[in-house]
Formats: sequence, structure tokens, C-alpha cells
Amino acid sequence: MIRLAVIFAVIAAVLGILGFGGLAGAAWDVAQIFFWIAVIIAAVLFVLGFTIYKKVT
Repeated sequence: MIRLAVIFAVIAAVLGILGFGGLAGAAWDVAQIFFWIAVIIAAVLFVLGFTIYKKVT
């Protein structure tokens, strides 16, 4: 997910430099969505790692 966020952020930067403001904004929005999804998944796995790991071992 972070890889996709970085890819879309780079695409947004290139499109912004080339003057495609609308497409750059859309690509930036997609990059932000992928970033926050990755943060949420990481937080959930972090919490599950502390709770379930103690029960398994």
C-alpha cells in the first residue's frame, strides 16, 4: 500500500509539473487514500500482534 501511495504521489508531482492540475489533484487524492489505508492496516496488525501473540504462545 505504501508503494502505491508513493507511486501515485510521484505521478501527481509529474502531472503537476507538466501542468495537468486536475489529474495531479486526483492522483494526489488516491495517494492519500492508499497511505491512510496502509496506516490503518499497520495499526490493526500492531494491536493484533500484541493481543493474539500473547494468547498463542
